[in-house]
Amino acid sequence: MNCDLAHERIAIAAYAELPDDEVHELERHLNGCENCRTEREQVTALQVLASAYPVEEPDANLIARARLRLDEALDALPPRRWYERWGQRLRNSAAGLREAPVMTLLILALGAGAGGFGGYRLARQHHVPSPSAPAMSAAASQLPTQPNDQALPNLAGVAAVTVVAPRPNSEQVDVTYSQVVPHHLTGSLDDSAVRQLLMIGMENQASARVRSESVRLLAHECQLGHSCQPSGIRDALIVALRYDPSSAVRQIALQGLEPYVAQDLRVRDAVLESLMTDSDPQIRATSISLLQPVEADTSVRQVLSSVSNSDENPHIRYVSRQILSQVPEIQ
Repeated sequence: MNCDLAHERIAIAAYAELPDDEVHELERHLNGCENCRTEREQVTALQVLASAYPVEEPDANLIARARLRLDEALDALPPRRWYERWGQRLRNSAAGLREAPVMTLLILALGAGAGGFGGYRLARQHHVPSPSAPAMSAAASQLPTQPNDQALPNLAGVAAVTVVAPRPNSEQVDVTYSQVVPHHLTGSLDDSAVRQLLMIGMENQASARVRSESVRLLAHECQLGHSCQPSGIRDALIVALRYDPSSAVRQIALQGLEPYVAQDLRVRDAVLESLMTDSDPQIRATSISLLQPVEADTSVRQVLSSVSNSDENPHIRYVSRQILSQVPEIQ
C-alpha cells in the first residue's frame, strides 16, 4: 500500500466505514510508515476537537435539495463498464501486487485475455453494416410517442428539470424532472412522530401560519402538562420565544412556558430575557405577570428593579413597581 492510498483509507476508517480486510492492510502499512501514523493522529485529534461542539441538525429543506442534487449528479455520470471497474480494483491493489508475484501474473494474463476479447468485439461492431436512411426513418416513426393532449402533470412540487431531450425528426421532446413529494400523517398530539413534525414546522420561515399553528398546538400541550419535557417541546418553545420574527408566535410560546417558570431556571431566564429585550410591549407585560410568582428570586428582583427605573414604556415601569412593592426587603 502506498501513502496516497493510506491517506484515503485513514479518512474512511475515521468514520468506521472501512472494510475489515482493508483495516488490517492499513494497520500493517501504519506500523512501518511514520508519516501516515502522524496523519492518522491528526485526523483523530480533529475528530476529538469536533466532538466537543454540539451537532446542529440541518434544515429539512436543505437535506431535500442536497439529495436532489446528488441524484442529478449520479444520473449524469455515465455507467461504468466491467473493465473500468476491474481497472479501478487493479489500481487500488497496485501497492500489494509486489508482494504477490503469482497473483500479478494471473491478473496480467486475465488483462491480456480481456483486451483481446474487447478488440474482437470492437472489430465486429465496425463491420456491422449501417442501416439505410429509409430504414432509420421507419424505426424513428415507430418510437413510442405521447398524445399532444396528455394530462398536464402536477407541477407544484417540481424541484428541478434534469434532462431535456428533443426527439429526432419529431416535434416531441422528453423532459425529465424531479419532484419533492409531499407526505401526509394523521395522529394525535401524543404521537412522537406528530410532535417531531410540529417542532420541524416551528422552523418553517416560509410560512408564518405553519409556525403559528405548530407553536399553538405544542404550547397547549405544555399548558395541559402533557409530556412537555425540557429536552423536547420546552426547548422548542424557548427558541420560538427568543427568535421567532412574529410577535404573535412569541406570545403563544410564552403562554406555553407559563407552567414551568417556577421550576425550570432555563424557562425563567428566557422569560427574563424576553422582558428585557422583546420589542413587543404586550409580550413584556405578559413576561412580568409570569414572573410574579417568583418575584422573590434575586435575578428576578434585579431585572424588575432595572425595568421599573429605566424602561421607556410607562406601563411596564408601573407594573414592575407594583410587583416590587409586594416583595418585602428588596435589596
